[in-house]
Formats: sequence, C-alpha cells, structure tokens
Amino acid sequence: MVKPIEFTTERLFLRQWKESDRQHFATMSADPEVMEFFLAPLNDAESNAMVDRCQGLIAERGWGFWAVELKQSGQFIGLVGLHIPTAELPFSPCVEIGWRLAKPFWGQGYATEAAQGALRVGFEQLGLEEIVAFTAVINQRSQAVMKKLGMQPAADNFDHPAVKAGHPLRRHCLYTLSRSQWLALDNQ
Repeated sequence: MVKPIEFTTERLFLRQWKESDRQHFATMSADPEVMEFFLAPLNDAESNAMVDRCQGLIAERGWGFWAVELKQSGQFIGLVGLHIPTAELPFSPCVEIGWRLAKPFWGQGYATEAAQGALRVGFEQLGLEEIVAFTAVINQRSQAVMKKLGMQPAADNFDHPAVKAGHPLRRHCLYTLSRSQWLALDNQ
C-alpha cells in the first residue's frame, strides 16, 4: 500500500473513495444519459464492484480513477482520473485519462478542470511520457473535453475489442497528449 495521491483544483477535490460515495456513484451509473456511451448502465452490484476496483488501485498505486467532490460543499459529483486499461488495445500498453460525472454537473467545466489536474499528476508526479483518451466515435461530448485538454486525435480509429461487431459503440477514436505537448500547453 502506498499513500494515495489526492489533489485540489480551483473548485474540486480529487481523492480516495469513501463509503458515502457508493450510493451517489450507483445512482449516477444507473442513469441512462450518463451511461449513454457505455455498453449498459450499472446495477448496484456492478457499481460497488467498480468502486472497489477504483479504491483498490488507488491504495495499490497511489493513483487511479479518483472520486471528485466540490470543494465548497463536499458533494460527490463523479470520477476522473488515470487508468491502465485491461483490454488489449491497438496502442497498449498505455495510461488513459477518463471521466464520468453526474448529469447535474455537466456543462460547467468540471470534467476539464479535474482532468487538467489529473494530467498534471500524470506528467509531473508519475513521470508519464504520454497519456491517451479514447471513446466511441459518436461521443462528441467527451471528444470536446479531449480537445479542450489539448489532446490530439490519432490518424486512425479502432474497433474496441470489448464491444461486439456491429454495435454502434464498437468504433472508437483515440486522442493522445505527450509530456512535451503538455509542457508547451502549460506554458502558454
């Protein structure tokens, strides 16, 4: 076990998960709009299993998909963080950045703000050379966040191996950000 990395941004606190997050995460993960670009909403058992994995990886590595709360109120709003994908992807091995926020917190810049903090951790504290993000090609909202982060689209899209052939979410796009690109963005 290592000491978990936790950090704040202007409005947010990214931290290790607490028991009190479970119900909020389950409610969020059962929302069909939040889960529109995932294979299916999660039931309570699946949601709890994901929280367990997130907690365990942060306890093991110090980083992962952090719980995100509003600094002002302490309210849980979702997850944002860094992860090593388990699926065999065309660009593996890699570290991805990802986010999932409850719908009432969409459109307020929280995903971008939290992800910028996670990129800082990845490049400054973890010494990563590159961070990737990927999503279904039809997920324009997540791609907009990737672009705001300064990530660059890869030349080719790919079929996600965990999604069945013919499924509308199978085709994915990849965005990348290298440490040098991030440093150039950070100094503007």
